[in-house]
Amino acid sequence: MPNLSIGEVAKRSGVRTSAIRSYEKIGLLPKAPRVNGRRRYDETALERLAIIRFAKGVGFGIADMGVLLNGAPGRPQPERWRKLAHEKIADLDQLVVAASAVRQMLLGTLDQKCPKLVERGRALADARPMKLAQLGRTVKITVPKGNDRSPTQRSTTGKPRL
Repeated sequence: MPNLSIGEVAKRSGVRTSAIRSYEKIGLLPKAPRVNGRRRYDETALERLAIIRFAKGVGFGIADMGVLLNGAPGRPQPERWRKLAHEKIADLDQLVVAASAVRQMLLGTLDQKCPKLVERGRALADARPMKLAQLGRTVKITVPKGNDRSPTQRSTTGKPRL
């Protein structure tokens, strides 16, 4: 029987009450039954919040968490987790490659009296579209002003990963 208030769940899980309400609204947490107009939770809500916290901590976004938790009243299916984890590892591998390339570009500017930033910027602008096409999707890119994509949105296709 649900007997925990939203405040108790927040305190025990370390998640703010506003986040708990938000997770309910977007479907990551099942809607809590109400007693006298107040949400009441059971222990499974704490488990679900722990899963959400872990997934968020290892870099999964809301869409990925939705895929993970969709249709699972408690813990998600291990196969679903493994599939998402393998995809995340592939994304991280691409991020490491990209970060190494950026590191090499920066190191290449330090040993010269004139770092030739204009020339390097032009060369990078010419090479970037090809590199993105080769990767297939973007792991994390700093985008120019006016584009409000967050760094956690990894797909360049606009499709959520399944």
